[in-house]
Amino acid sequence: MAMAMAMKASLKLLGQYPILSCSKHWRGSSLRVSFRGLCTHSTEELQLKDFMEYLDSLKNYEKLGVPKGAGTDSEDGFDLSRMRTLMKLLDNPHSDFKAIHIAGTKGKGSTAAFISNILRAQGYSVGSYTSPHIHTIRERISLGKFGEPVSTKALNSLFLRMKEIINQARKLENGHISHFEVLTAMAFKLFAEENVDVAVIEAGLGGARDATNVICSTGLAVSVITTIGEEHLAALGGSLESIAVAKSGIIKHGCPVVLGGPFLLHIEKILRDKASLMSSPVASASDSGNCSKINDISLIDGRPYQSCDIVIQADRDLSLPFELLDVKLYMLGSHQLQNAVTATCTALCLRDQGWNISDESIRAGLENTCLLGRSQFLTSEEAEALGLSNAILMLDGAHTKDSAKALVDTIQRTFPGAHLALVVAMASDKDHVGFARELLSVSGGKIEAVLLTEASIAGGKSRTTSTSFLRDCWIQASNELGLATLQVEMEEPRELLKDQFYGSVSDQETKIVLVSEPSCLSSLRIANHILRGRTGNGSGVVVVTGSLHIVSSVLATLHG
Repeated sequence: MAMAMAMKASLKLLGQYPILSCSKHWRGSSLRVSFRGLCTHSTEELQLKDFMEYLDSLKNYEKLGVPKGAGTDSEDGFDLSRMRTLMKLLDNPHSDFKAIHIAGTKGKGSTAAFISNILRAQGYSVGSYTSPHIHTIRERISLGKFGEPVSTKALNSLFLRMKEIINQARKLENGHISHFEVLTAMAFKLFAEENVDVAVIEAGLGGARDATNVICSTGLAVSVITTIGEEHLAALGGSLESIAVAKSGIIKHGCPVVLGGPFLLHIEKILRDKASLMSSPVASASDSGNCSKINDISLIDGRPYQSCDIVIQADRDLSLPFELLDVKLYMLGSHQLQNAVTATCTALCLRDQGWNISDESIRAGLENTCLLGRSQFLTSEEAEALGLSNAILMLDGAHTKDSAKALVDTIQRTFPGAHLALVVAMASDKDHVGFARELLSVSGGKIEAVLLTEASIAGGKSRTTSTSFLRDCWIQASNELGLATLQVEMEEPRELLKDQFYGSVSDQETKIVLVSEPSCLSSLRIANHILRGRTGNGSGVVVVTGSLHIVSSVLATLHG
């Protein structure tokens, strides 16, 4: 509890400005912190108006949901020939740079950030393509030695130069070029024009049939598979085995592959068998010789970090042993340590191929990585701006059973014994009951309230889960775990902000207060108020989770 109180007193995490990352940039032997602001949404929307309207005219599977079988080798599967048509018309820009291709159910974005920052710390010019974004679509494409998001001017100029070619491809493909395919093509074209040393590419759905998988063996430096989980089951064949087969599609002939994991034995066998078939050497971040561990969680200038030892002692395809002690990771949780180890193995693979990557650059890259919406804490001033006085507010975009389990692990390590209130919004195609069950299983602390709210998904409502459906799922999960809930049914849930509410439930404080409230901002304030009423001294943590889209909504409210 002392840790939680210390954080409440001194939490000054990410400055007072909207940012994409808080990475420190390596120049010689000195480090400097850069908080890079984004232009206001109104200015950006005006400058990118034609581009955004054009994108909105394309089929967007993030907004609409992925069709069944989209990532499988079937008649319903995505057709890579469309992407190849577009690439050919653009003179195959993806052939002009080396790529690190990352697939996996969870951990892709964090692993991509770790890898990118390791390479930037060494002085390489890095292009990075990831999804989704938090503030602006420009976040998906970052460039250069400092990892800045593509500028509004550069993105607009690129679109104007490519528009005629994109239209030609759409005509050849009967109008079927998608939102993601266009963005991917633009990223590849920009990386080629900027002559990046290497591009770190995050796959969208699956791997084999994903638009990013036009990358061929001659351009691939390393492929990375982070984890295999049950997300997008229908789109990827309906089983863990079919998902593993889809993800393994990024493995290319003769190119090394890094396996993150840990994986179930039969799932890892599928991946290793594919690597063997492709004559691809395998490096495992979850090998038995990996003795990496979290030592403790501390503060530097009010920022929490976990001190970790990264020790990789045995892997037949890496130059080992390798050891970094007391690495300060600002990305919290055992899952982030695993992502850091996966990124380290990737760097070692590159080093074995002749890339100049020092131990110091690996340390600097890992220590200088943080991402919005991944165990992100708002400052006390930011919480106050949202109407949450005396609150610790944590944002985490977890949205699967596995990521919920990782979030629980992070909470228990960072805030042992803390009282919690959860604010949850989710997309419609997730395992809502499984997600709820994992979060409700938190031990060593106490969940006082769950506020179920709504957030638009990729700017639309078609994939948003209603609060009433979420409530039913959380009731089911609570019943399965034998937890009692107090379901608040009233015309105006904001009545919970009135102090007299607590007089009516004082004899029911062992129950979890379950509230449906469509307004995200009201949900935050109600959650904080319940915590203060239940604990007396306000010593609790409000956790916003369920989707990166609710994280985006909170940050947009704060900075918009």
